Amino acid sequence: MESAMSSKQHVPATDITQLEELISRPTEAVISTMLHLSGDIIVLGAGGKIGPSLARMAKRASDQAETTRRIIAVSRFSDSASRKRLEEFGVETVQADLLDADQLNGLPDAENILYLAGHKFGVTDNPSLTWAMNSYLPGTVMQRYRDSRVVAYSTGCVYGLSDLVHGGAVETDPLNPTDEYSMSCVGRERMIEYFSRTNSTPTSILRLNYAVEPRYGVLVDIAKMVLAEQPIDVTMGHCNVIWQGDANAMALSSLANVSSPPFVVNLVGPELLSVRGIAESFGELFDKPVRFVGTESSSCLLTNGQRCHEIFGYPEVPVQKVIQWTADWISRGEPTHNKPTGFQVRDGQY
Repeated sequence: MESAMSSKQHVPATDITQLEELISRPTEAVISTMLHLSGDIIVLGAGGKIGPSLARMAKRASDQAETTRRIIAVSRFSDSASRKRLEEFGVETVQADLLDADQLNGLPDAENILYLAGHKFGVTDNPSLTWAMNSYLPGTVMQRYRDSRVVAYSTGCVYGLSDLVHGGAVETDPLNPTDEYSMSCVGRERMIEYFSRTNSTPTSILRLNYAVEPRYGVLVDIAKMVLAEQPIDVTMGHCNVIWQGDANAMALSSLANVSSPPFVVNLVGPELLSVRGIAESFGELFDKPVRFVGTESSSCLLTNGQRCHEIFGYPEVPVQKVIQWTADWISRGEPTHNKPTGFQVRDGQY
């Protein structure tokens, strides 16, 4: 049984095919979850950065567990190549606009729903779309799939900035949204919680912060700036990251933890990482000088992953390994998603 623990896991991917195989390689915990899970799986919002590898991991884990189920990826699929690759992996695809009630209601039934849809970038220019995607849509999805298990992605932004000395926000901390994006994300959680309670829908809410791989994420943003010898702003001086493959595995494993009211967990790596330290690591790997601007603030967007790791175990890929993989990928000029995370943003103006 091949899992992320195999020696191949610590060999950097040389192209997109190898990278996507690496990110979607299931852990033994995911295979066990799929073995004991009943029903098909639908991934809503599957055309983004996370969905394709998550759907493929679900398919691979189900196959390795020798279970028969449909894995269905639903998205607008503006990228037809992403849809084609999913179908080549044996994942069914459905093109749909989830905000269209008829299209949402026309989707297949399934016992298990992974809800990834959301809107972050462009909130300043189109706040109404942000609220529709982040607060209205989750309620309609929870009603459509009231009889399913639901794993819904959220964000650590719901906590607001926290003092570094506290080690990051924990799940029982009060939510402190300070801008339209984070307020709409709290709205998402409240709608999901309301319908979970009202309809007794077993649900997990995953506050992700931040998933990384060599094409996207905080590490890519910093690596590109270091390679271009651009100054690094360290005002947002610390962050959390987690390897995308580990985040996928924990999300799928959380299908075994759903409850009503929802099971809530910070989906995050164990380290509180220094932005300055990350940049210096890339500087050494690229043999580039690193320049900094600003001064580290005592408050940052940080979450504490202790509960996550007690339940799902520590990530199998350490952050230093991901830094090395990212440096190798960027230095060879391999393609990225070209979508900066905005991790430096402190006022929610994405």
